Amino acid sequence: MSMASNDQRQKVWVFHGEGARFASGVFSSKELASAWIARHGLSGLLTVYPLDEGAYQWAVNSGNFVPKTPDQRTAEFPSADCLVPGFPY
Repeated sequence: MSMASNDQRQKVWVFHGEGARFASGVFSSKELASAWIARHGLSGLLTVYPLDEGAYQWAVNSGNFVPKTPDQRTAEFPSADCLVPGFPY
């Protein structure tokens, strides 16, 4: 099950501006985030995160990420590599 399908849990949309070291904005909806990004003429990465669950665990539990190697089977994995929830790995 993908978060985009039928997941009703609360989530936030986090925008990391191109070249930014930290998040540039956190939004309650994709529409608000997209409007803010467009209004300021920004580019970067907009990612949805569920509340109260780690991104790695959510990606595995929802089927959006399937670990293929032993080093990908721990929650430490995304800290070493970029793991974006919802991205079709």
